[in-house]
Amino acid sequence: QMDEKWIIISEEDRRPGAMTREQYILATQQNNLPRTEHPQFYPVGIYGWRKRCLYFFVLLLLVTMIVNLAMTIWILKVMNFTVDGMGNLRVTKKGIRLEGISEFLLPLYVKEIHSRKDSPLVLQSDRNVTVNARNHMGQLTGQLTVGADAVEAQCKRFEVRASDGGKVLFSADEDEIVIGADRLKVTGTEGAVFGHSVETPHIRAEPSQDLKLESPTRSLVMEAPRGVQVNAAAGDLKATCRKELHLQSTEGEIFLNADTIRLGNLPVGSFSSSSSFSSSSSPSSSAPRQTIYELCACPNGKLYLSPAGAGSTCQSSSNICLWS
Repeated sequence: QMDEKWIIISEEDRRPGAMTREQYILATQQNNLPRTEHPQFYPVGIYGWRKRCLYFFVLLLLVTMIVNLAMTIWILKVMNFTVDGMGNLRVTKKGIRLEGISEFLLPLYVKEIHSRKDSPLVLQSDRNVTVNARNHMGQLTGQLTVGADAVEAQCKRFEVRASDGGKVLFSADEDEIVIGADRLKVTGTEGAVFGHSVETPHIRAEPSQDLKLESPTRSLVMEAPRGVQVNAAAGDLKATCRKELHLQSTEGEIFLNADTIRLGNLPVGSFSSSSSFSSSSSPSSSAPRQTIYELCACPNGKLYLSPAGAGSTCQSSSNICLWS
């Protein structure tokens, strides 16, 4: 049975296109007909093994985030990360500051390296320490290598300056080596050995020490355009050589100024009535003892002694001069 529904339609609703009573009753009857089929419900969402996999991946992601956060905090704690830097490294307004011992496994490019005012700067390596300088084109212009066996410097000019940075104490290049110190002191037992000539304005020994210029196997030559002056104010001056010692003046004279001048081992000539000289080591035994002699010089420069007389007894035709 169907419930009857009465609908009152006024006269105003009877306009063209309005639903009539019969049409409304028929439509209501069709909607209220009993349905024999049961409606089907479809669930919306993720269920079953997909839901379990999703929960597993969410849990795994959460564990990974927690482990990552813990490792990050541990690294920050171990490396001592701060606002100014990490570990011994501090970033300041003047640059980067390292405290303690630092190791660099790759090349380090900096403009300036300096230590604190109260501590030295130490560069240490198991093999060697090399400092290179390059120009704007990348070419090597200078190199300093400190190794286990030697210290090598490769550059166009090497200089060692005083503490104030003004005076050059030592400089070396391809042409010359300059020592600018006030005093050059050689403490070796063998002294200083020069393979070639030595040019210097002044040679002086230390106080209370003797100055010795020695040539054991060769001659000793001192040359100067304006003269050579050898002065020993409070000591002896001794020149010793194995073969010959030459004192030569081409245009001037050789001046020996001393209280006593001794020339040892000079040959002695004897005076005869024929005014000729003969070489002898000592005067004749029959003649009276001769105590005063005259120093004579041969044309070749050899010196000999001649018995002094009223006049000069030196002759250029002496046998000493002819046979020397």
